[in-house]
Amino acid sequence: MVIWFWYFLCYSFLGFVFEVVFARATHNPKRDRKCRYFLPICPVYGLGAVAILLLPEAVQARPVLFFLCAAILCTAVEYLTGLFYEKAAGVAFWDYAHLPLNLNGRVCLPFSLIWGILSLLLRGLTQPAVERLAQAAPLWLLPPVLLFFLLDSGITLFVLRTTRDTGALRWYSLLRQPSTDSRSSP
Repeated sequence: MVIWFWYFLCYSFLGFVFEVVFARATHNPKRDRKCRYFLPICPVYGLGAVAILLLPEAVQARPVLFFLCAAILCTAVEYLTGLFYEKAAGVAFWDYAHLPLNLNGRVCLPFSLIWGILSLLLRGLTQPAVERLAQAAPLWLLPPVLLFFLLDSGITLFVLRTTRDTGALRWYSLLRQPSTDSRSSP
């Protein structure tokens, strides 16, 4: 069971990296894609990856079937995660209402297809490296990482429920105060 936690954490981090790169590539004004107060992770990716890895070998052995099942599974995970954030925290991290064939703005066909493609990459390219990394993690590392993850999740939920604003997770932006020096530079 320990290895599944590491899979979840690794893919949540990789999802965060993917989101940041995607936001910058598409010139999205919301460039910081944090979903936790401290940790740079997007748990929806970790949950989706774990769900994909749990697909039966008979499904994983057939690329077209795997693509379809993974796309559907990831779309379901995305829908349920979006619903959780809306109901438990009062926020929405994404809104696909402007995209075609969306369901309540939580999921849409274009991103379902992207999840299918990413699933093929996960299985063929990413998983072997993530598996080696997860197997190399010493057992003593699990309790402090798990504790920090749970504390961060609790703080995140509290902050989101209190503020109803995903921007509140960008606490570090308060550290970058604009200069009060009104002199112009030459």
